[in-house]
Amino acid sequence: MTSLRSSRGRIAERLAGHYPLADTYHIPALANEMARITPEVSKLVSAATGLELPGDPTTQVIGRSEWVDRNVASFRHMIEPATRKLVDRGDGDEQRRESLDKVVDTETSALLGVLSRRVLGQYELVLPTGEDGDMVVYVGANLLQMERTHQFRPTEFRFWVALHELTHRAQFLGVPWLRGYFLGLVEELVEASGPEPGQLKAAFGEALGRARSGTPIIDERGIFGLVASEEQSAIVDRVQALMTLLEGHGHYVMDRIGAEHLMSQERMSRVLKNRRRDKRTAAFFRITGLEMKINQYEKGEQFIRAVENEAGWDSLNLAFRGASSLPTLEEIDEPSSWLRRVA
Repeated sequence: MTSLRSSRGRIAERLAGHYPLADTYHIPALANEMARITPEVSKLVSAATGLELPGDPTTQVIGRSEWVDRNVASFRHMIEPATRKLVDRGDGDEQRRESLDKVVDTETSALLGVLSRRVLGQYELVLPTGEDGDMVVYVGANLLQMERTHQFRPTEFRFWVALHELTHRAQFLGVPWLRGYFLGLVEELVEASGPEPGQLKAAFGEALGRARSGTPIIDERGIFGLVASEEQSAIVDRVQALMTLLEGHGHYVMDRIGAEHLMSQERMSRVLKNRRRDKRTAAFFRITGLEMKINQYEKGEQFIRAVENEAGWDSLNLAFRGASSLPTLEEIDEPSSWLRRVA
């Protein structure tokens, strides 16, 4: 297992690349500024959304490799119940299962290594790691690189990125039931992904076949695509509807508050949207087969905007009353139908 970790680390590190300023005084200076910005941004997000927040989160600036390690650990924790169920059921020998784990682990690390060059921040309470925490992390090299590449005003860009992550914090802490609901969906998805007896061998063969042919082992269906059944589709739809809502809400709040406080908000928003269209990917959902296409991010923002225009900003909090009030994928396309149902 140690050799697997070291091999995985080398793959991720090579693909993540190195940004020259990542080893300079700019990183501790950035960490100090993000720690200073966080309480201010948190208050603005709470006031704008009406979601109450307990205290302030821990803020940390990390490197690309550390971001990869955290997400790999989260992913391994997430699929552990399904893996354990396979072993308990005696489906396939241990050596075959470990071989499949190694292939998947390597592919996951490679994908995360590439994505680590693009991600700006992450609210970590959302990750199903099995540990409690309340932390906002920022990938320092990427913040520094992007603000220099596009000549953003550093203080404004950092403030603006913090708005997005702290909106996610407001969603998952200000709505008491939401995190449990989200993690419950993840657990349901993992349970539904447990293959029938004998299917692990077929999955192993398929994974090796993809590797030999040069086809990505983790395709658009994600890792669950190796062993998933059609029964997952309803769960996937629920997760996609939830994340479309939350991402749309996050981007909308980010721009709404930014427009009030930042001179360069419009330009930063335009650049980031173009960047998302250039195959920006959320790592966790890409790996699990729940990747949000760019039109789903845009649909989320369109849904939020339509609801505000039709019923006012405060009406958006109807979505957070309980799981039954969340919009479905169909209702995200038809905001009026959601308002009729919940109002």
